[in-house]
Amino acid sequence: MKTYFRLLSFAKPINKFALPYILFTLLSVIFNTLNLALLAPLLTTLFNSQATHGVTAEPTNWADVFAVFNYYTSIVYAKYGSLNTLKFVCGCIVVSVLLGNLFRYLADRTMESLRIHTLLNLRKSVFDNVMNLHLGYFSNERKGDIISKIASDVQVVQYSVTGTLQVIFKEPVTLIAYLVMLFIISYKLTLASMLVIPVAGFIISKIVKKLKQQAAASHQTYGVMISYLDEALHGIRIIKAFNAVSFITDRFNAENRRYSRIVRSMAKRQQLASPVSETLGVMMVAGIVLYGGTLVLSNQGDLSAAAFIAYIALFSQVMRPAKAISTSFSNIHSGVAAGERVLQLIDEKPAITNAPGAVALTDFRSAIQFENVGFAYGEKAILKNINLTIPKGKTVALVGPSGGGKSTMMDLIPRFIEPQSGKVMIDGHDLKSVTMESLRSMMGIVNQESILFNDTIFNNIAFGKPGASMEDVEAAARIANAHEFIINTAEGYQTNIGDKGSRLSGGQRQRICIARAVLNNPPLMLLDEATSALDTESEKMVQDALNNLMKNRTSLVIAHRLSTIQNADIIVVLENGEIAEQGSHLELIANNGLYKKLIDMQTFASNQEKDPI
Repeated sequence: MKTYFRLLSFAKPINKFALPYILFTLLSVIFNTLNLALLAPLLTTLFNSQATHGVTAEPTNWADVFAVFNYYTSIVYAKYGSLNTLKFVCGCIVVSVLLGNLFRYLADRTMESLRIHTLLNLRKSVFDNVMNLHLGYFSNERKGDIISKIASDVQVVQYSVTGTLQVIFKEPVTLIAYLVMLFIISYKLTLASMLVIPVAGFIISKIVKKLKQQAAASHQTYGVMISYLDEALHGIRIIKAFNAVSFITDRFNAENRRYSRIVRSMAKRQQLASPVSETLGVMMVAGIVLYGGTLVLSNQGDLSAAAFIAYIALFSQVMRPAKAISTSFSNIHSGVAAGERVLQLIDEKPAITNAPGAVALTDFRSAIQFENVGFAYGEKAILKNINLTIPKGKTVALVGPSGGGKSTMMDLIPRFIEPQSGKVMIDGHDLKSVTMESLRSMMGIVNQESILFNDTIFNNIAFGKPGASMEDVEAAARIANAHEFIINTAEGYQTNIGDKGSRLSGGQRQRICIARAVLNNPPLMLLDEATSALDTESEKMVQDALNNLMKNRTSLVIAHRLSTIQNADIIVVLENGEIAEQGSHLELIANNGLYKKLIDMQTFASNQEKDPI
């Protein structure tokens, strides 16, 4: 129940929908019940019983619907005859049906508005929380499982919440209305039938008992299957290159079969509830016909033939809300299981947040400092006792063997991760004491992987700056050496670049990313292997763009190709998470240490490429 009430909280303000829904539902139930209650006067008119009995006595209990209708029908019959009485009764039935269906439509429309409102709030909360989570969370979780929770599970939850509200109010009220009418007609028959209803409820509850466990398993399996699909689409080139199509399809199909087995088992239980309840209902009706027919034929009690037929018609409808309740319970199990997964994502707290009283940075004045910084993934130490100052206006390059901690060190500056010991400071402020938004607004980031969106070139460059003008975007593209190739595309700056920029070359994608960083005009640039994945010609154009980008800015650069950072003011050599040496290019060459060794290795490799044996 705790999960359900939390899910229901996303329907707020629920009074806006609940009060109209209750009103429309009550009116709908009243008129739909009267439709069947009017069968008795209709049948009485057809049987022409008033010809012998005349006008019936005025009812003493005006809550007795049958007595009231019989009274007015007899008056009409006495004054206008049987044909006009038939018209009167049929007219009342038509009006009652119209009103009943009108209010049912209004109730359903209100419930649909509530459902959509709940979906809007729930999906917004889930997505907002996901966007605020730290980057480490996405490294540990399947992307497909997150997508499944936001897309599929939320969809299941919305129907569960609205379906439950209908179960809580509409169906019980309908059931009670029918039972009241049945008691009015014959309390003996109704009491006899009431003995059988709990038996039917017990049988149906046994059928749907295991649905929640199966629903949880189905949602989890669906998430894994979506993950496999996402990986397959993302890596289709590698899959084909390594002849791994059969492996990938077998893996996906195995999970697909598992999901199908669970869904089939759930469907078997869900679909069994309706036939069982319907069979029990028919058995009950047969018993009522037998018992009630005996009362009519033996003239015991005041049950007339017309009233008995109306009773059977009403009783046949009793199982409909009962069946709807049993079906809804099976949906609720699935919805609560999906809701638990969704709430788990909502309850996930970001590991990195703004501290209370965090200040907003307005500019970058002096330096970024690392003081005794340490960081580890689990038990594996990545950075150990790092001390470094990055002065304003200087270019600092991080070099060293793979796995030395270069990218980890860079990720500490925008607070994608946080040091486990020591501290990182900007202008004397510990990064933990400043807001992440103001900190990141000071930075432009260009990664080895070109992160672009399925949108136009203009919108990709102006990403994060929706108010940017065409002149601003074009100026940024010129600095990034991208303007020439952009204007040669089909629609210039309005050309759609496809998923992840697939319609552009690697060098073009990277220059778009550089233009995006230029447009923000940040005082601090973080460049992580920005040219390592490019061919020689593209690398030269991108390097020229990077040089333009770094002018008059503080830059932290990671580079494997050491020739690209020889002009850096400070070169920091990392090895096994520690600073092995630092200084200018000439100073490090003179030291004859690790940097000199790396330079010699790359020079040798370069010469081998030029003059192969």
